[in-house]
Amino acid sequence: MLIGFYKGFNFGGWFSQCDYSKERLDSFITEDDFKKVAEWGADHVRIPVDYNIFENADGTYKNDGFERIENAVRLCMKYGLNTVIDLHKTAGFSFDNYGESESGFFENAELQERFYRLWEQLAQRFAAYENNVAFELLNEITDSAFIDEWNRISQECIKRIRKYAPRNFILVGSYWNNSAEAVKDLAPPADDRIVYNMHCYEPLKFTHQGAYWTDMINQNDRFSFDEADITPDFFEKLFKSAIEKAKKHGVHLYCGEYGVIDICSPEDTLKWFRCINTVFEKYGISRCAWNYKEMDFGFSDRRLDSVRDELLKNI
Repeated sequence: MLIGFYKGFNFGGWFSQCDYSKERLDSFITEDDFKKVAEWGADHVRIPVDYNIFENADGTYKNDGFERIENAVRLCMKYGLNTVIDLHKTAGFSFDNYGESESGFFENAELQERFYRLWEQLAQRFAAYENNVAFELLNEITDSAFIDEWNRISQECIKRIRKYAPRNFILVGSYWNNSAEAVKDLAPPADDRIVYNMHCYEPLKFTHQGAYWTDMINQNDRFSFDEADITPDFFEKLFKSAIEKAKKHGVHLYCGEYGVIDICSPEDTLKWFRCINTVFEKYGISRCAWNYKEMDFGFSDRRLDSVRDELLKNI
């Protein structure tokens, strides 16, 4: 169990996967939302942030971008929440192969240096919050062919961060979009404040049924929870190698995203959360539900009003 980062909500769509308009950045998430997730029993929020928030096209920095994150951290502190700063997109790489044009990160030393420098900036600004702000290096490495380079890049980035922020937790995920099954191939932890990070939307045919942004499923297929044959044993087997890897190296395991698309019924959504939560609880796996608001997975959306009280017992 990662104390202070055990149960949380993603504020996806605020500083990432958005149009970056001032209206969006100013108003998609407000102070009332921090207050609400605290009342829901969360101990942290994960804030996905694209490099565009911090950087101009030439790599120079935008002070207002850093100020926005600093304000978010202050609001978290006000309501007793911790913060995961998740770099959701960096110059040259995005997990979204369909909606983004970023490329070249794993082959380009200049883009990698830009990545390191951005994390040095963030480390300097948030080192004082060593128990309250965690750093997630990069969201969802995609291709397994990247793992050797990613292990090298992530270890170098950790060294750069540690010059300024020696004690903040650092979250590192693996390929296949932070697949639990790929955690086993991550480098050994650089120090005792490294966390292995995974995401779980399995089985995809259930949690992403009807998804319009991927060709990994048939958009016309529909499955109820019972038809999808989902059991705690399914998740036990899925997480087995990740749990073993974390245990071997004495590190915490964190599931930074998990959730169910809004096409599923509220009742089936609750069943899925209950099922995966039994395994999270059994193994003390920290987690952060996707997503607090909208983005096709919204926890605060009115459609879940009838089951939300039960849902909140199973995050």
